[in-house]
Amino acid sequence: MRILLSLCLAVWATAIWADEDIPDQYPGSALYSKPVEVIPGVWSAIGATAPPTYENSGHNNNLSFIVTGDGVIVINGGAAHILAKALHDEIKAITDQPVRLVINENGQGHAMLGNSYWAEQGVPILAHVDAAHEFEEYGPQILEGMQRYNRDKAEGTALTLPTETFEDEYIIEMGTFRIEVLHLGPAHSPGDISVWLPEESLVIAGDMAFHERMLPIFGDTMTADWIETWDTEFEALNATYVIPGHGHPTNMAQVRRYTRDYLVYLRGKIQEHLDNGGDLADAYYVDQSPYAHLDTFDELATKNAGRVYEQMEFE
Repeated sequence: MRILLSLCLAVWATAIWADEDIPDQYPGSALYSKPVEVIPGVWSAIGATAPPTYENSGHNNNLSFIVTGDGVIVINGGAAHILAKALHDEIKAITDQPVRLVINENGQGHAMLGNSYWAEQGVPILAHVDAAHEFEEYGPQILEGMQRYNRDKAEGTALTLPTETFEDEYIIEMGTFRIEVLHLGPAHSPGDISVWLPEESLVIAGDMAFHERMLPIFGDTMTADWIETWDTEFEALNATYVIPGHGHPTNMAQVRRYTRDYLVYLRGKIQEHLDNGGDLADAYYVDQSPYAHLDTFDELATKNAGRVYEQMEFE
């Protein structure tokens, strides 16, 4: 079984490259794709690697769940009420075990806007304290942005904060699973967490790790800190299987190549630019061609370079 799973993950990692032009993969459902069982008991509905649109209903991240034997743990509330309900419908078709907890992987809309559906079901919702703060502060703008692209599909979505928060780790022993919800340190956005299953050697990495689409660098993304968190904490998990925040399940080598190594590469290019007296206007166009095949490259590459320049200029 382990060999078969490894082969499947290798195929996903090297041969199935998501494309923004691929149409919805699950007609009849608000979900972009039907949930797949990555390893026994661990499922994920893989989102589009394109930006959120009306066509993908905002399902452009991975919505995962763990069927523990004594209940279901859901990772990500979803980008809208309609997506959370669609995921719940899939869960109920797989098992009659109740959903006992929803975990928000960060404070972004596609992690938290579907919380309103889960709250209606009486399900507790967990997030890192920093993610909860982000959503509390910026929730109205996040909701308005989703309403603009999702239009009628936004119906029923309301701002709903997590019911529980934590700082460093939150341990769940349920059914046959030990589930460690970990805040490993600064990464992509405030309050990013990863869900680690030590017995299965699988990490639901969230936005700690990317590989099929270019990672976005936000104004508050500290790239040096992200690299340090990766090197000192995330790499130490030595996971066999990785479900990233976006894109198909893969392995550590792939997410290292397109996350940690990309950050190191881009910072190196910006450092060369700074050493040569380059300014911000030209920093946008440093060479990122080794990563040009990634989805969202056109949308994000120049923005990433500019933000790294602005950071490194004062480091």
